[in-house]
Amino acid sequence: MSMTSLFFTSAGVGLAIAAPVGPMGMLCIRRTLTGGPRAGLAIGLGIASGDAFYGLIAALGLVGISQFMLAYDRPLHLLAGLFLLYLGVRTLLQKPPADTANGEQNGNGGGNGKLAQVGRAGALRAYASSLLLTLTNPQTVIMFAALFTTLAPRGAFSSAIALTTVGGVFCGSIAWWCFLVTVVSLARHAIGSKLRLAIDRLVGIMLAAFGIVEIRRAL
Repeated sequence: MSMTSLFFTSAGVGLAIAAPVGPMGMLCIRRTLTGGPRAGLAIGLGIASGDAFYGLIAALGLVGISQFMLAYDRPLHLLAGLFLLYLGVRTLLQKPPADTANGEQNGNGGGNGKLAQVGRAGALRAYASSLLLTLTNPQTVIMFAALFTTLAPRGAFSSAIALTTVGGVFCGSIAWWCFLVTVVSLARHAIGSKLRLAIDRLVGIMLAAFGIVEIRRAL
């Protein structure tokens, strides 16, 4: 397999890994709805960066780091579960943004009012939170180790092949998050404020449920 083929194959794998809508997908959708595409893309970039970090650990054979992370698997799952539960509860208790309320009062139920947009600091916080949340799942190291064993040419594994595989997975993951954020952003401007609020509440319930599942895994 050539390096180009390896890159695109790895990108397809990264896309397939990112596509299922789990807690991180819900978080990305929620942040895009409430903070705009910049916030959603920051979430997606944080997730892809976390996956790339674990991919590098598996690809470069950093056994000590991977064993350390796997040894603390349960505390990390507990941390992730508590954080997801916190995000879910906070979302459920959060009041509607002022711009949403004003849009309804002005008769702009179709989403024509100005929607909230996060600034650079908010995007950095979103990136950091999603990166840390992704890093609380050390099982990703095992997944990437199996991936490299499958994709790498037999008997020809090298640092260049490892980096190409990690880069492909990262690009495939980013492609999915860009697509998801684009779709949600378009819907954000098309749907009414009441429906946006209902979706936000539904995402809060889902995040809390995922958090409880993670906590149960840690116990």
